[in-house]
Amino acid sequence: MVIKVYIASSTGSVAVKKHQQAVVGFLEANRISFQEIDITMLEEQRLWMYRNIPRDKKPEKGNPLPPQIFNEDRYCGDYEDFFESKENNTVFAFLGLTSQPSVKDSES
Repeated sequence: MVIKVYIASSTGSVAVKKHQQAVVGFLEANRISFQEIDITMLEEQRLWMYRNIPRDKKPEKGNPLPPQIFNEDRYCGDYEDFFESKENNTVFAFLGLTSQPSVKDSES
Protein backbone atom coordinates (compact mmCIF):
# COMPACT_ATOMS: atom_id res chain seq x y z
CA MET A 1 0.00 0.00 0.00
CA VAL A 2 1.28 3.40 -0.92
CA ILE A 3 0.09 6.56 0.76
CA LYS A 4 -0.23 9.29 -1.87
CA VAL A 5 -0.25 12.95 -0.92
CA TYR A 6 -1.43 15.26 -3.68
CA ILE A 7 0.23 18.65 -3.31
CA ALA A 8 0.68 21.87 -5.26
CA SER A 9 4.30 23.01 -5.39
CA SER A 10 3.38 26.41 -6.79
CA THR A 11 0.55 27.84 -4.76
CA GLY A 12 0.03 31.39 -3.62
CA SER A 13 -1.83 30.24 -0.52
CA VAL A 14 0.19 30.25 2.69
CA ALA A 15 -2.46 28.07 4.33
CA VAL A 16 -2.17 25.40 1.62
CA LYS A 17 1.64 25.43 1.94
CA LYS A 18 1.44 25.03 5.73
CA HIS A 19 -1.13 22.24 5.47
CA GLN A 20 1.02 20.37 2.94
CA GLN A 21 4.11 20.78 5.14
CA ALA A 22 2.20 19.53 8.19
CA VAL A 23 1.05 16.34 6.45
CA VAL A 24 4.40 15.59 4.80
CA GLY A 25 6.32 16.43 7.98
CA PHE A 26 4.17 14.09 10.07
CA LEU A 27 4.57 11.23 7.59
CA GLU A 28 8.34 11.74 7.45
CA ALA A 29 8.70 12.04 11.23
CA ASN A 30 6.75 8.81 11.70
CA ARG A 31 8.64 7.03 8.91
CA ILE A 32 5.48 6.35 6.96
CA SER A 33 6.30 5.62 3.35
CA PHE A 34 4.45 7.94 0.97
CA GLN A 35 4.53 9.40 -2.51
CA GLU A 36 4.14 13.12 -3.18
CA ILE A 37 2.26 13.91 -6.36
CA ASP A 38 2.50 17.49 -7.59
CA ILE A 39 -0.79 18.40 -9.29
CA THR A 40 0.69 21.59 -10.74
CA MET A 41 3.10 19.57 -12.88
CA LEU A 42 1.00 16.54 -13.79
CA GLU A 43 -2.35 17.41 -15.39
CA GLU A 44 -3.37 13.76 -15.62
CA GLN A 45 -2.77 13.25 -11.87
CA ARG A 46 -4.65 16.45 -11.00
CA LEU A 47 -7.68 15.28 -12.97
CA TRP A 48 -7.46 11.81 -11.39
CA MET A 49 -7.40 13.39 -7.93
CA TYR A 50 -10.46 15.54 -8.69
CA ARG A 51 -12.38 12.55 -10.08
CA ASN A 52 -11.61 10.36 -7.07
CA ILE A 53 -12.56 12.69 -4.24
CA PRO A 54 -16.04 11.73 -2.99
CA ARG A 55 -18.81 14.14 -3.93
CA ASP A 56 -19.56 14.99 -0.28
CA LYS A 57 -15.93 16.11 0.20
CA LYS A 58 -15.89 18.49 -2.78
CA PRO A 59 -16.48 22.20 -2.15
CA GLU A 60 -19.69 23.75 -3.47
CA LYS A 61 -17.62 26.02 -5.70
CA GLY A 62 -14.21 25.48 -7.23
CA ASN A 63 -11.92 22.51 -6.87
CA PRO A 64 -10.73 20.70 -3.74
CA LEU A 65 -7.50 22.17 -2.40
CA PRO A 66 -4.36 20.18 -1.67
CA PRO A 67 -3.24 18.35 0.27
CA GLN A 68 -5.51 15.42 -0.55
CA ILE A 69 -4.53 12.03 0.83
CA PHE A 70 -5.11 8.59 -0.68
CA ASN A 71 -4.05 5.06 0.19
CA GLU A 72 -3.45 3.69 -3.32
CA ASP A 73 -6.82 4.51 -4.95
CA ARG A 74 -8.82 4.78 -1.70
CA TYR A 75 -9.57 8.33 -0.61
CA CYS A 76 -8.49 8.99 2.98
CA GLY A 77 -9.29 12.70 3.27
CA ASP A 78 -8.06 16.25 3.12
CA TYR A 79 -6.02 18.30 5.59
CA GLU A 80 -8.98 18.83 7.94
CA ASP A 81 -9.62 15.07 8.11
CA PHE A 82 -5.90 14.43 8.66
CA PHE A 83 -5.70 17.05 11.42
CA GLU A 84 -8.74 15.58 13.18
CA SER A 85 -7.27 12.07 13.04
CA LYS A 86 -3.97 13.41 14.38
CA GLU A 87 -5.76 15.11 17.29
CA ASN A 88 -7.64 11.85 18.03
CA ASN A 89 -4.47 9.75 17.66
CA THR A 90 -6.10 7.72 14.86
CA VAL A 91 -3.82 8.64 11.94
CA PHE A 92 -2.89 5.05 11.11
CA ALA A 93 -6.56 4.04 10.87
CA PHE A 94 -7.26 7.22 8.85
CA LEU A 95 -4.52 6.24 6.41
CA GLY A 96 -5.78 2.66 6.22
CA LEU A 97 -2.59 1.29 7.74
CA THR A 98 -2.75 -1.68 10.05
CA SER A 99 -0.06 -0.62 12.49
CA GLN A 100 2.47 2.01 13.36
CA PRO A 101 5.92 1.28 11.94
CA SER A 102 8.41 0.13 14.53
CA VAL A 103 10.78 2.97 15.24
CA LYS A 104 13.78 2.56 17.48
CA ASP A 105 14.68 5.51 19.65
CA SER A 106 18.18 6.57 18.64
CA GLU A 107 18.75 8.61 21.79
CA SER A 108 20.65 6.85 24.55
